[in-house]
Amino acid sequence: MPPWENVRVMERGGGIVEGGRVVIELRKGPLALRWLAVHTDYQEGRQFVDVQLHGPFSDWRHVHRFAPDGDGCILEDHIEYRLPLGRVGDFLLGASVRRTLERAFRYRHERARRDLARHRSVARRGPQRVVVSGASGLIGTHLTAFLESGGHSVQRLVRRRPRAGTGEVYWDPASGTVDAPALEGADVVVHLAGAGVGDGPWTPARKEAILRSRVDGTTLLCKTLSGLTRRPRVLVAASAVGYYGDRGDDLLTEESAPGNDFLAHVVQAWESATEPARQAGIRVVNLRIGFALSAAGGGLPRLLLPFRFGLGGIAGSGRQYMSWIAFDDLIGVFHHAMFADGLSGPVNVAAPCPVTNADLSKALGRVLHRPVFLPLPAFAVRLAAGEMGEALLLSGQRISSAKLERSGFRFLHTDLKDALRGELGLD
Repeated sequence: MPPWENVRVMERGGGIVEGGRVVIELRKGPLALRWLAVHTDYQEGRQFVDVQLHGPFSDWRHVHRFAPDGDGCILEDHIEYRLPLGRVGDFLLGASVRRTLERAFRYRHERARRDLARHRSVARRGPQRVVVSGASGLIGTHLTAFLESGGHSVQRLVRRRPRAGTGEVYWDPASGTVDAPALEGADVVVHLAGAGVGDGPWTPARKEAILRSRVDGTTLLCKTLSGLTRRPRVLVAASAVGYYGDRGDDLLTEESAPGNDFLAHVVQAWESATEPARQAGIRVVNLRIGFALSAAGGGLPRLLLPFRFGLGGIAGSGRQYMSWIAFDDLIGVFHHAMFADGLSGPVNVAAPCPVTNADLSKALGRVLHRPVFLPLPAFAVRLAAGEMGEALLLSGQRISSAKLERSGFRFLHTDLKDALRGELGLD
């Protein structure tokens, strides 16, 4: 589903074969709509159909067809639907619903094409067994779906009792517990787990939780991996450009010195905790991630809210750099790191065209067709959000992506306004 649509899978079972069912929740402002669909008319390798049993439409039938075409196939979606309230519903909602569907399926088809191209580029390496921590988070949810769509087997590290038949692996960093035998023979481990940096005020307790959630979990995982008989060939570990602190106009490479603020100290400790895996001969890639553009979560929706109401503005001086990356490219970087055998150590993950906060604010205003005239003074940021606001809004890093590009990665999105339009579903 497009990232700008607020959709959540509530229940599912039976896959796409005859009788499979799925319940999704659609949120439109304050409204939450449940949609129950059943799958029918399944033809292996050719088609499946979902029919709405209960939901927002009077009738809905969606045929997913896959027609052979040379070495590939053509994906075709055929939809028949009727709106509620008959002609009144058509008059009030018809044009809007059609535009929404057309936007959604343009996105779906383009995303499918790009995802399949990425999978095809490494098809010779074969299916991988991938273990993922933090799989329920924003990056983890999209990455696991992407990997499974490419035929890879994904095992999720979970803190609750694993569900039977899912391949889930139990771990509890707080108690130092992990099911080590279940990790034997994994090809790749992707480590994403960590408390959200922007999820609440940086009280002393919150700062300790941010640090401990990264260092303790990473230490436990890497020591466990180093002791396995059949170790993974690569560990791809999340990190952040916060490593560099506030660096003004300096162009920062992976060799640049670390910063000296709270986030910089957290990231240094986070990356150092992967050392046991590196010492054990596992290729370790520490992805220093910039500002990820996702309409589904993270920092972008927080920025969007005031801009949608015409209240957006430039934070502080506006000269602080925001090294951004389109979310689609971010998922691609994790995939690339799994297979780029010559890539290791810290890697900057940001598009090759960092912008200032002023540039980002103006770009948001343009794509949303909203004015950008209300400044957000630095003192107001500090008053409202304290140290967290200072670090996330008033500090900046101008990041070089040269190492990532030299390893063979090709960005799909290098223009900020185009990336924002694509993520927000805007023309």
